[in-house]
Amino acid sequence: MTVAETPLAALLRGQRTTGDGIHLVARTYKRGVRLDTHMHREAQLVYAAKGTMQVTTPKGRWLVPPDRAVWVPALFEHAIDVLADIQMRTLYFDVARLSREKRSASLAAEFVVRVSPLLHQAILALFDASNSRERAELLVKLVMLELHQAEDSATFIPLPQEPRCRRAADIVLGDPTGAHEIETLARAVGTSARTLSRLFSSETQLSFKTWCQRARIAAAIEKLSTDANVSVKQLASDLGYASVPAFSHAFRQVTGKTPTEFAEKN
Repeated sequence: MTVAETPLAALLRGQRTTGDGIHLVARTYKRGVRLDTHMHREAQLVYAAKGTMQVTTPKGRWLVPPDRAVWVPALFEHAIDVLADIQMRTLYFDVARLSREKRSASLAAEFVVRVSPLLHQAILALFDASNSRERAELLVKLVMLELHQAEDSATFIPLPQEPRCRRAADIVLGDPTGAHEIETLARAVGTSARTLSRLFSSETQLSFKTWCQRARIAAAIEKLSTDANVSVKQLASDLGYASVPAFSHAFRQVTGKTPTEFAEKN
């Protein structure tokens, strides 16, 4: 496990700071890039203004399309997979700076938030080289207010830790388009369907059916992000949905958009 280079070191290569314990880093990454498991001394808000990424932590996988941002606490293990070319904008927060936040306790765990138009514009405005210190401080306050108010996203796939349940989860994630029956999976991992169902509920706080739907939608997000020519009709069929409307309904439940709307904005 490595502690990644701090923003302060990057700052010496031309990156910028807003002052008051916050640094800004703008980078672009091509599809297929993987940032292996690492951690930072600072907490960070990672936002892809364009493109889609997947952030994996010990607790699970977060799909992060352009209207999401991921909060990662300081010294928290994570890896990032770039699913489509991204323009990454990262805000790094010194731990001492965060401790002064009134609601700092809510920032102790990782989460993904929906990025409102206001939060989107505030993040991008922070990277304006002409910012005065006063303007930058006001923008940071606005980001923090939006961050505290933003709802947690449904694009999280929790990864169970119990060995049998984790093996079953890995089978589904290895082939999310498959018609996975809990009875078949239970036999494959050496337990009963009743026990496996209970384990999924206790380990992920989701029913087995809901968890599998999350995995299918995550696969759909990845496909839409990496293949501009994919047909929504074919994708619905590949994922086992009876119709395009059924697929669109399930996709909207998780992402807030139809597959077509998501593809147009990605």
